[in-house]
Amino acid sequence: MSRLVHFEIHVNDMERAKQFYGEVFGWTFEDWSEYAGMPYFGATTGPADELGVNGALVQRRGPAPEPGQPLSGYACTMGVGNYDETEAKIVSLGGQIALPKYALPGMAWQGYYLDPEGNVFGIHQPDKSAK
Repeated sequence: MSRLVHFEIHVNDMERAKQFYGEVFGWTFEDWSEYAGMPYFGATTGPADELGVNGALVQRRGPAPEPGQPLSGYACTMGVGNYDETEAKIVSLGGQIALPKYALPGMAWQGYYLDPEGNVFGIHQPDKSAK
């Protein structure tokens, strides 16, 4: 069995993407461009002693996806403590709602968004009373 160990988010505007993910989720970034041979910023998504995976922002090498097209790739979902507060941050920082908040009955609240770079991602707040 193989586990996910790293993710990459392809972006057109590196500084805008770093600001968006840093402010919404509290991620920090380290410049690994010299190592990668292209604009590439490692993303630390949480403390090393907590379950999760780190990734990177990488310079997109082609046009951004067209709105409304099927997803080609993976949609990453971030766990959040407060769904509504996180959604407000996403929208205030230029993100858009792709699939509004819905209940996973007895488990959680879930929804999907577009970041300012046109990438789809989800947020997930555990809540046993969701219905």
